[in-house]
Amino acid sequence: MRLLLTVFIILLLTTPPSWAEACYTKQEAEAEQGIRIHSELMVIGLNCQHMATANGKNLYDEHRRFTQKHADLFATYEKIIMLYLKKNGDKNPEATLNKMRTDFANKISNDAAEMRPDIFCRSYAPRIEKAAKMDRETLRRWAATIFPSHPVSHPICKDS
Repeated sequence: MRLLLTVFIILLLTTPPSWAEACYTKQEAEAEQGIRIHSELMVIGLNCQHMATANGKNLYDEHRRFTQKHADLFATYEKIIMLYLKKNGDKNPEATLNKMRTDFANKISNDAAEMRPDIFCRSYAPRIEKAAKMDRETLRRWAATIFPSHPVSHPICKDS
């Protein structure tokens, strides 16, 4: 019994708590938000491409240009999230990242389904117009801002 208790105490003291790495650094939170923004803009572009324009251009085409303009940043965001997932024991981080993107897209798709298309597009299409004009640093500031209505999936680490 004493040996069992000793082993238990040693394990308790040497094993980090499961929540120790279950928080995001500021960089990881920015990456998740950047992926959310990109996913949401894609859904807006697809849903509103025939109803609204971004600076006189087709919304989905404008989203594609925005994606190309910031492709390196979105690739970096994906790498950051995949490293976080690997670090926390995810056996298939790419599948988890794809599910994350799908969940973000589904959330805004549900918003679209609950609104009349013209109202949805009037409310959300301006986001693509604004995003299309953003430079890299402005986009990063947007992604780094955590809004109460769009929290990240993990708390921010206190040390980050």
